[in-house]
Amino acid sequence: MTPPRLLGPAEIRTLAAELDVRPTKTLGQNFVHDGNTVRRIVTTSGVGAQDVVLEVGPGLGSLTLGLLGTAGRVVAVEIDPKLAQRLPQTVSEFAPDALDQFDVVTGDALTVRPADLPAAPTALVANLPYNVAVPVLLHLMSQFPTLQTALVMVQAEVADRLAATPGGRIYGVPSVKARYYGDVTRAGSIGKHVFWPEPKIESGLVRIERTDRFGLDADHRRRTFAAVDAAFAQRRKTMRAALGGWAGTSARAEELLRAADIDPSIRGERLAVDDFVRLAEVAAAAEAAE
Repeated sequence: MTPPRLLGPAEIRTLAAELDVRPTKTLGQNFVHDGNTVRRIVTTSGVGAQDVVLEVGPGLGSLTLGLLGTAGRVVAVEIDPKLAQRLPQTVSEFAPDALDQFDVVTGDALTVRPADLPAAPTALVANLPYNVAVPVLLHLMSQFPTLQTALVMVQAEVADRLAATPGGRIYGVPSVKARYYGDVTRAGSIGKHVFWPEPKIESGLVRIERTDRFGLDADHRRRTFAAVDAAFAQRRKTMRAALGGWAGTSARAEELLRAADIDPSIRGERLAVDDFVRLAEVAAAAEAAE
């Protein structure tokens, strides 16, 4: 197969002009125009011919073309109908040999479900819109258990938060919830100059290797995430105080924390995902016994 041609600055601007596209902050549109960056993202993702890649927000197709040169199949989810409609033509022009390996779905990544896609994805590779990056990532990991890896480009600060470990100032809800699904690592940084329009902030790559150590039960996940949300809603408070509303009373929260072998005087930022899982399981068992 002939390797796809990638989009450069001239091609990006030509496509945008043709479609009368004016990138909007509302949709978080910043289009990558640097081929080396695209190749780096694809290489870092580790995808191969065996993978069905889910790409969110393909935009004009910069990363899409790079993925089609490596992945077995690419399924793109694009919220902008105008961009979604143009993508197959772009693939036909720049990667004609890979056209039958490409599908585009017009829809919102925050609500997409497995039934909406033509194939079950094994890997997520995406330049996520800054304003909804974490909700989109967590939604996709919850809805698509077939995803074994994820490599997403997000705002640098968000990347740091997702990859943060217990005890740090930036460790919080995204850090814990991402680790519910697997091992999370910071996978690199991306400068501003590779985008059009150029954003005011740096970007970062985050990788998740799925483990599903805690199973796939949706109720288990909801219970755990409810405890996480409560713990960090008032992150300066002790777990006993912060979980008062979640447990019913602070006294009840202390009982559950001690049963889960967690110091009630500790703050949420000191706890790992395993601690929150254990606490949620203790609370569920106590509720069932009552």
